[in-house]
Amino acid sequence: MTHRRLRPASEAVNNLVAGLRPANTLDEIQVIWAAAAGEGIAAEATPTGEVGGVLTVTCTSAVWAHELDLLAPGIIDRVNAALGDERITSLRCQSVPSRGWSRRSR
Repeated sequence: MTHRRLRPASEAVNNLVAGLRPANTLDEIQVIWAAAAGEGIAAEATPTGEVGGVLTVTCTSAVWAHELDLLAPGIIDRVNAALGDERITSLRCQSVPSRGWSRRSR
């Protein structure tokens, strides 16, 4: 009779989640974003795209987009350090349109 080793349910769930996650740079950045960028920035800005080393970050306001433009070199350094290599070369910061000023609301 063969005995099987029981595995903790958390191990099985972690393996399932890891298998479902797309294996791309944006996904990796989204996982480490709060730690690399800082909780304050992460509350106001979300990585939403990555093409050819350019990380697009969508911010809650134009003020935050401008602030991240100014902080970009440090953010890029911390993101690359968390990734373990130099994948990100620049940030493209954008803001979401304000609901009150959209053309549809006029």
